[in-house]
Amino acid sequence: MRVISGSRRGQALRAPKGMRTRPMADKIREASFSALWSLGIEPERVLDLYAGSGSIGIEALSRGAEYVDFVEQARDAVEVIKQNLKATKLEDVAHVHQMPVDRFVELARDAYDFVIMDPPYADKDIQERIEQLSQSRAVQGGTVLLLGHAPYVKLPEQIGKFERLRERCHGDSCFSIFEIPPDETEDRQADGT
Repeated sequence: MRVISGSRRGQALRAPKGMRTRPMADKIREASFSALWSLGIEPERVLDLYAGSGSIGIEALSRGAEYVDFVEQARDAVEVIKQNLKATKLEDVAHVHQMPVDRFVELARDAYDFVIMDPPYADKDIQERIEQLSQSRAVQGGTVLLLGHAPYVKLPEQIGKFERLRERCHGDSCFSIFEIPPDETEDRQADGT
């Protein structure tokens, strides 16, 4: 596994041992960032949920994102993310949070323009997590969500405030790109939230 493009291109990345985390394959990561670029999406402030090895968030940093918050519950994966940030010399533009995803989303106070979710394929609550995210302060109008998932996971066109822009599958891995329409920001300000 390596950084595909940008300032850290070619840098090798570590992955946690065992089968609890399943890092997004280089080919899928490359395809997902190409799809984002084709949509004119250039992430700046990024939230990487179910971060695993941190490879997707690190890819975003390598491609020009300003800052990433990584959220991962497993202690061994948190250590790998920190090692990968150190190896890529990106520790100063990232923070790693060891906690459950739902807890971080519940506590979030600042909005991100780009959120990554690459949960375990067995996570049956992923749609519920996306709905929770869409109602949180972690997102705003214009926030984009990149979701990694298995081909057998069938998602609706809209989940909470997120609307799907694109879905692509490559072998046994898929990704979907969702966005909260930009006018949602005005709706929130009118509601006072």
